[in-house]
Amino acid sequence: MNMNRSTEIFSKKVEPIRRASKEKYLLPPWLFQHQDLVHALESSTKVDQDTMTNILNHINFIDGYVLVHIRHPKYEESILVRAYPEPCLGKELTCRLSDENISGLNLEKYQFLHLVVDDGLSMILVPAVLNELKENRLIIQLPDESYAVGQRQARRYVCREVIAELSQSGFLARGALLDFSPVGFRIRVRPDSSCSFHWFNSDALVTIHLRYDHQILFSGTCRCIRLCGELQDREIVLALTDEKINRFKKKQIRNPRQQLLPSPTVIFEHPLFKKRIQLEVSDISTSGFSLYEKADEGVLMPGMIIPELIIDFAGALRIKCAVQVIYCIKESEKGIHCGLSILDMDVNAYSRLTHILTNAMDPHAYISSEVDMDSLWEFFFETGFIYPMKYRLIQSQREDFKETYRKLYQENPEIARHFIYQMNGRIYGHISMVRAYERAWMIHHHAARAMDSKRSGFMVLKQIMHYLNDMYRLPSANIDYVMSYFRPENRFPNIVFGGFARALKNPLGCSMDIFSYLPYTRLSLGTQLPEGWSLRECSALDLWELKRFYSYYSGGLLLDALGLAHEDSSNKSLEELFSQFGFLRKWKAYSLKSQQELNAVLIVNQSDLGLNLSELLNGIKILVTNPESLPWNVLSTAIAQLTDIYHTDRIPILFYPFDYVKAKNIPYEKQYQVWVLNVQYGNEYMEYMQRKFRISYK
Repeated sequence: MNMNRSTEIFSKKVEPIRRASKEKYLLPPWLFQHQDLVHALESSTKVDQDTMTNILNHINFIDGYVLVHIRHPKYEESILVRAYPEPCLGKELTCRLSDENISGLNLEKYQFLHLVVDDGLSMILVPAVLNELKENRLIIQLPDESYAVGQRQARRYVCREVIAELSQSGFLARGALLDFSPVGFRIRVRPDSSCSFHWFNSDALVTIHLRYDHQILFSGTCRCIRLCGELQDREIVLALTDEKINRFKKKQIRNPRQQLLPSPTVIFEHPLFKKRIQLEVSDISTSGFSLYEKADEGVLMPGMIIPELIIDFAGALRIKCAVQVIYCIKESEKGIHCGLSILDMDVNAYSRLTHILTNAMDPHAYISSEVDMDSLWEFFFETGFIYPMKYRLIQSQREDFKETYRKLYQENPEIARHFIYQMNGRIYGHISMVRAYERAWMIHHHAARAMDSKRSGFMVLKQIMHYLNDMYRLPSANIDYVMSYFRPENRFPNIVFGGFARALKNPLGCSMDIFSYLPYTRLSLGTQLPEGWSLRECSALDLWELKRFYSYYSGGLLLDALGLAHEDSSNKSLEELFSQFGFLRKWKAYSLKSQQELNAVLIVNQSDLGLNLSELLNGIKILVTNPESLPWNVLSTAIAQLTDIYHTDRIPILFYPFDYVKAKNIPYEKQYQVWVLNVQYGNEYMEYMQRKFRISYK
């Protein structure tokens, strides 16, 4: 198989090819067809014998190999044979020739020309004197000087075990990635059985997928630079068509990038050639970071995914994440400017990163840091967040409340986040959120008090918006929706949350539904439903009927946020996650029917006491789908049959729609707006807040 090596040329700084673990796609001997390299010695850099000895010993130390350039005297055909050097103490060097692909080849008939050392950036030609060349043994005398010839734009690295797939207008070929550089890479592929290389147009663009162990490492469009080989197997050199990719939709408001001192460092194993890389970060935000590479030492290319990268903050904190290279732009002075986008990290890691960046902008802002519990409770009571009626609800269980909040605010489980604005240990602003459903987080517990001229209530609100602005893109965060409950008469949330929903005028982006609240006392525990009525766990058909009703009546996002818009409403994974951290969270939907007609769906929520101080995650939501045919006494009996799981005398009940409550004269205590935001509209929400309240995000 011809191997085009015209550009594989080397410098004095040598990092030799290592022994490959799988040689399936490397089939020496390679034909050496570029004699012009030999004629370039006059313009080469000289390498003395002592330096060459050190280079060869390093190759031996890492189990690497060199190439032996030999020529057949009759056919005048040059080939390259792989050789493994033994320790070199002086001028004499012994190498083992252990390449299975040259078995049966009579090497004694070949003429020795050079020893070749290749590090991917340049080539050293060693015009040694041959002492002995046999089937598996080479002994040479090193010269006083060797020659480093030809310099690539960027170093090329040998790759292994990376699968390559090439497609072009119905043509598909598969094989392996052979070597890589930021400006291009080489693959060896074979067409699928239904295809032929006669179909391949080398002048047209191709799509390349590179993967390792089912993990996609690169997917993009390339152009063909060179190809060689036969119709069955071909080697193709490819170059990228673009210096940047568009990973995410462009935002009007982005979290600010910051230059930190000392600069963080990123550390990762290169996904294509498995070498440890360490680079300094130039600037960083919660969405990604940028850095600079030397042009001839680059290891990044646009579109490449790094499944595991560590951001190291001065050795004191290490944050693990997955990233993708977004752009690599050459800048004359600093080298190549590379931008990397964070694809995923766990919630705790994201919180630590956000805290560092937020605290660097404002030293009073804290995200999910350890909180003094006495200061927190004093803040809740002084601000009136825990008012007398609310305290009456929790007073009998106050020790359980204290323990729940201790675990939430000091152990920082990934099911909840809190945002605090404080100075000298005194809290001035607070807001938090909890993962309430499979794909929905709930914002709650927003309270503030005066702090000089600063609007601390807005400060913590800005913190949570910064946090959500990039959090929703992380698969580990499990967030598609953000929800919040507020009383319509409360002016601040009605403007901050309700104002946006009214301004957007798109219930699929942000919706509100009003629920009536009744603290239910269990008075009818022994009563049975009338004949013909049934209460059982919802079926897929019941949920479909509920969705039809809600889409007609509201058209909002509530069922999506609750995880009831699809047939699979399983909450097993979230229940297990809460349990892992010592918390309770579960919910189940029941259908109330009469003669097989759906009249209402009752969603029974359970959580630890105080997870939400209004117990809105520890009660029953009722969506009445057939208000005209559902008597209040029947619904009340159904509620009673579901309350035995609760350990309080008064169970929070939320009714929807209000028309039913009004028509049946149900004595509700208050009303809540249930606000749901599709996180894809988060940037629009930030723009609204910027216009309405002149909030600056920089």
